[in-house]
Amino acid sequence: MKNINPKIAFIFLMLMSLNVVLGQSAKKYYKAGKTFQKTGNYEDAGSEYTKAINLDPTFTKAYIGRATIYEKLGEIEGAVADYKKLTSLLPKKHDYFYHAGRLYYDLEKYDESLIMLNGATNISKKAHQAYEYKVKALLAKEDYKAALPECTIAIDLNPVAENFYNLGIINGKLNNYALAESNFIESVTENPNYIESYIELGYVCIKLEKLNDALNAANKALNIDSKNKKAYVLRSIVYKKKLDYPSAINDLSKVTLLYPEDKTAFFLRGLAYHEFNQFQNAINDFSKVIGFNPKNFDAIYKRANAYEQIGNFEKAIKDYEKLGKLNQNDPKSKKLLSEAKTRLFELNREGTPPVIIVKNPIPKNLKNIEISGNSDEANIKISVIDDSQIKNILINGKPVLFSTDSLSAGFYIKINTKEIDTLKIESEDIYKNKGLMVYTLIRTETTPPKVELISPYASDNGEIYLSSNDPNLYVEGNISDESNIKSIMINGVTASFKPDQLNPKFSANIDIANQNELAITATDIYGNSKKYFFKFNRSGADLLANNPMGKTWVVFIENSDYKSFTSLVGPKKDVTLMKSALSKYKIHNIIHKRNMTKKQMERFFAIELRDLVRSNHVNSILVWYAGHGKFISETGYWIPVDSKRDDEFSYYNINSLKASMQSYTKYITHTLIITDACESGPTFYMAMRSIPKERDCGDVNATKFKSSQVFTSAGYELATDKSQFTKTFASSLNYNSNSCIPIENIVRKVSSAVQKNSKQKPKFGKISGFVDENGTFFFIKK
Repeated sequence: MKNINPKIAFIFLMLMSLNVVLGQSAKKYYKAGKTFQKTGNYEDAGSEYTKAINLDPTFTKAYIGRATIYEKLGEIEGAVADYKKLTSLLPKKHDYFYHAGRLYYDLEKYDESLIMLNGATNISKKAHQAYEYKVKALLAKEDYKAALPECTIAIDLNPVAENFYNLGIINGKLNNYALAESNFIESVTENPNYIESYIELGYVCIKLEKLNDALNAANKALNIDSKNKKAYVLRSIVYKKKLDYPSAINDLSKVTLLYPEDKTAFFLRGLAYHEFNQFQNAINDFSKVIGFNPKNFDAIYKRANAYEQIGNFEKAIKDYEKLGKLNQNDPKSKKLLSEAKTRLFELNREGTPPVIIVKNPIPKNLKNIEISGNSDEANIKISVIDDSQIKNILINGKPVLFSTDSLSAGFYIKINTKEIDTLKIESEDIYKNKGLMVYTLIRTETTPPKVELISPYASDNGEIYLSSNDPNLYVEGNISDESNIKSIMINGVTASFKPDQLNPKFSANIDIANQNELAITATDIYGNSKKYFFKFNRSGADLLANNPMGKTWVVFIENSDYKSFTSLVGPKKDVTLMKSALSKYKIHNIIHKRNMTKKQMERFFAIELRDLVRSNHVNSILVWYAGHGKFISETGYWIPVDSKRDDEFSYYNINSLKASMQSYTKYITHTLIITDACESGPTFYMAMRSIPKERDCGDVNATKFKSSQVFTSAGYELATDKSQFTKTFASSLNYNSNSCIPIENIVRKVSSAVQKNSKQKPKFGKISGFVDENGTFFFIKK
């Protein structure tokens, strides 16, 4: 024996040691990957499997683990690559050929899928799943002849409903309808709930003219799933074959209700309506389909035909013209297009002149048109209606440009009215029928538009209290005028509004940096114009600073001058007293309404106050009512100045107030309603179980959370015209030495003073039906 070279022996031992170390390291990474996989940490598991494979490229378990992980993570390409690698490492294992083929099928790579699946079946003739996926791949390739023997083998290995279903599909595609029928019957025999087999069985029975059997198949499918779209469509086709159009239409209507975005159902129902001679219904359905897809050739073609059937050749030709633009080389549609054009012109020939209508300004006494008295131009909106196409329109002998689409609805024309007293409008159609209208121009209406601000709210003296120092201000308001509005400018910025709407709302975002006022110029279509000025008062921004109550508004309703009830002196004095007391507190705005009728109260609380609160982002609101009150049959009322003593319906129901204010309490954090009226009654409030506890001004929750409170000067008792209630309320505010005072403190003082001086028993509580989160109303000193 020859002596071994010591150096070679050393190298050999080192390589052997390295392989052992690498093998141990690969197994360590593999085990780590398995641990991550068990805990659902798939990304880290995949990383560990990759490390193992990098150390040992033949580590089959690591490939299997990583392929599984890739599939769970949706990385199908990676999973396929690992399974293909396994087919080379383990060429006698059919499983990995199958998995690679299955995933290639999912990737819609059908040729690659078949190569792998053939490899699986070559190794194992019992691999039924591989045969089943081969059938799916061949069906996807529409290679039905090749799919037939593969599907037969799949059934021999695994006679389940899906395999019989696939065989039925194959035989149907090969026009072997009798065999297909047998296959689908075998499928539902194996699985009586296999809906797809019932549906395909129905279509095969239609091919075999077994309509009753087809109907039975559709009904069985619907017994399994009463909302199955395909089953309803199948049954509708059977009904049509039986000439039972109402039933067919009924089934398709069910589909449109269940699946309102399904254009096929609308198209099929349109066909059924068309065959049933209900052409207008067919047009509606075809229009729905065209709405889904404006280039749907079949729907446009069918709708055109339906229009022809009802004699609407004008719309029919429009549809045929659309078909021409779709570049469909359909000789039939081209022929019909030519025929329809000829028929349209001759069949529509008539001798009626066009009807000319002036829509704006609306003529007075049929022959007079009012225009702005201070302008040499006028915008006239005219409409021309005729059964035929309009050839031309002349105004005072001059041709006018127009769009045929706007003739019926009307379009505006600017005319020079200088030294013109009449307006002569002529129109001629393509059959040379002529219409003529002559109007006398009357120059009237020179009243400028009126402007009313909604946001920001402007006081009676035209002041706007700004709630912040933000340089951007959102402005919203109403315009009232006899005519349409031409323009609205706010500090040089064009406001947004609807020009065709009478008395429109307007809005704009304005930069008010270094501005002291808001200038709004409104001009109507007749050139009447007026500029309105509103001064900025920036003290409101200071009021909101460090005010936990946010933007706070007070609304006074002062009803004194009654028609049927005794007039009152007290409310006027009371409101004046309260305004003086509130001047020391952070009140951003005061609205004072005097002598309101029932209609005014209903509109104010239901609409006007709602819009003001919403637009001006009011956080806290106090509503103070001073006037007569009534309590009848468990219902409280405020008495408007136009109420009749013997007519309860003329009173303002407090429940109406609650209903109106509930619609905008979602914008408000704190609501406080003060009623200084006799017989207010208890229905407005939710009774408190104990004397209100004192609330701390530093309690953040008290101002953060919602409060809905009511304080009434009397329950069922009659009150006098001299209000101790208001006097004590105002004194509580005037002599408060703290930085704020909660309503509960005022309630104690007022209740005590009132009960000492009269039989009245003031009531305080939460407003029933309103959200109250145990917050409260604070009066914050300036």
